[in-house]
Amino acid sequence: MSWTITADLTAFETEAGPFLRERPVENSVPITVTAALRRRGLDAYGGQPPLFGWWRPEPGAAVAAAFLRTPPHPPLLTGGPPSAAGELAEVWPGEAPGGVRGERESAEAFGAAWAARTGAEVTVERAMRLYRLWDLTPRRPAPPGRARVAGPADRELLLRWHRAFTVDIGEPPVDDERAMDDAIALGGRTLWERDGEPVAMAGRAADAADPSGTVRVVAVYTPPAHRGHGYAGGATAAVSRAALDAGARDVVLFADLANPVSNALYRHLGFRPVRDHVSLAFGDGDRDGDGDVSGGGALAGGGDVSGGGALSGGGSGEPGE
Repeated sequence: MSWTITADLTAFETEAGPFLRERPVENSVPITVTAALRRRGLDAYGGQPPLFGWWRPEPGAAVAAAFLRTPPHPPLLTGGPPSAAGELAEVWPGEAPGGVRGERESAEAFGAAWAARTGAEVTVERAMRLYRLWDLTPRRPAPPGRARVAGPADRELLLRWHRAFTVDIGEPPVDDERAMDDAIALGGRTLWERDGEPVAMAGRAADAADPSGTVRVVAVYTPPAHRGHGYAGGATAAVSRAALDAGARDVVLFADLANPVSNALYRHLGFRPVRDHVSLAFGDGDRDGDGDVSGGGALAGGGDVSGGGALSGGGSGEPGE
């Protein structure tokens, strides 16, 4: 059993891509993040180069687990044998990751192994649930207003709402103008308007070339002054309907399990639970005091996310994807 860890995006797409596409619903986030890195460059999420990895149970076997990391965000793990996630913590190269996220069993296995290795305290930052749309059932009657796809003229409003959105979901404010320009160019944000005034937004992960046919709803947000009228539900339903009409096989989204309003809204719209994800944070360990936990992992390939407020941020995803 072994991990291959690399900074080479092409190698990751070649080796882990088929594994990711076997489960496009569960792996929607790594699929769209990888596509964004290919489309916008390796600095799409920050100045530090991304890191990728895949795991095989034995040499020559099919890939059975994978991860990616886009600093400053912690590693994102796919599903796979918990033992693979534990092994990754043992061989993690370079600086301490600060946390981990992904499918619950994998993330918890990594966290337990990290705590055993470093003595670090592991705490749960957020528990998320992945939902898949089964039968779209928009609210009847619909909330007042209508949906429209956001354009360049909406850029400043979208940036402002995205900053407020990240604060609402407990993440550092994001001010990624390039990511927003990318989303707008791909038709990735929809506004709900009432009497010509934008009152809510919802989006989709901006991957127009995703061959899996899976679309993920992201960035569902209503400003405080407009909450309680069902606008976010209208925007979410509009994004979902547009995805289905464009030929999407599946529509998915994440909801914070600590927000009962969002979970109820999505169930009412026809979404059903698929699996749970978790985001863990690591405290300072007492066995690698300098924060460098270089282990046995060898780098290969030299090249290198309402009814109220913020309902869905892509969950385990990256800001602005």
